[in-house]
Amino acid sequence: MNLDYWQKSDQALNEDIFWNIPEQKTGIIQIIGGNSNSFSNEIRQAEFLNSLNLKEIRLLLPDALRTKIPIVPGVNFAPSTESGSFDKSKELKFAINDSDITLLSGDFSKNSATSIAIVNAIKESTKPIVLVRDSIDVVSDSAEEFIEKGNITLVATMSQLQKLFRSLMYPKMILLSSPLMPIIEILHKFTLSYPVTILTFHQEKIIVAQSGKVVTTSIDETSYSPIGLFTGNLASKIAALQTWNPGKSFESTQCAIFWNK
Repeated sequence: MNLDYWQKSDQALNEDIFWNIPEQKTGIIQIIGGNSNSFSNEIRQAEFLNSLNLKEIRLLLPDALRTKIPIVPGVNFAPSTESGSFDKSKELKFAINDSDITLLSGDFSKNSATSIAIVNAIKESTKPIVLVRDSIDVVSDSAEEFIEKGNITLVATMSQLQKLFRSLMYPKMILLSSPLMPIIEILHKFTLSYPVTILTFHQEKIIVAQSGKVVTTSIDETSYSPIGLFTGNLASKIAALQTWNPGKSFESTQCAIFWNK
């Protein structure tokens, strides 16, 4: 079996990604997430990104939170559903299109109106978009509408990828009980079919895949826990590095694992 597409690494593969971190503040990142009952993660990600050399961090929340959040620069609101999450609106679409990159950070209520709103906003944008946590669950059923746009990075669990593959009716199914090698092969073939960047975790390995290339890293070579990959600041780091390294989503995603910021 030819495995030239698979590389094992215990370090960042492209140090130029780190050299491109600017000394002056540059780049605009839009965070979108939250609902009327949960928004602490969005605040944490905004605080983390504000600690980096980024020119502007914008946070878009549903307007059901307007009375719970103090009016501060960079925090904006978009129309919400009765359940307190995002509804279709020009504000939501504008936010994604008016930044260098968007981080869909999660905490979206699971309802059809919010799913439609997020999917429509993604469909109409050509800007890079990083999805993590339940933002992936919200859009998975409609993945065929945006997955081929070439601007999507997924920081996804294996079960989320399983749901995504099922929605796309992809012929190779991911099994959570599979050994590592079949998963590597499936991600290799999937990313040859769909222009998406994927970071996931399986069998103690962090896996990054794009355009048929796959890199694996033992999690004990990093500072992350399996849960921390998806609940901490990794997706924000990926968004920042992609902002400073346009067109290098694969390299930025892989290097983010080793960025101890």
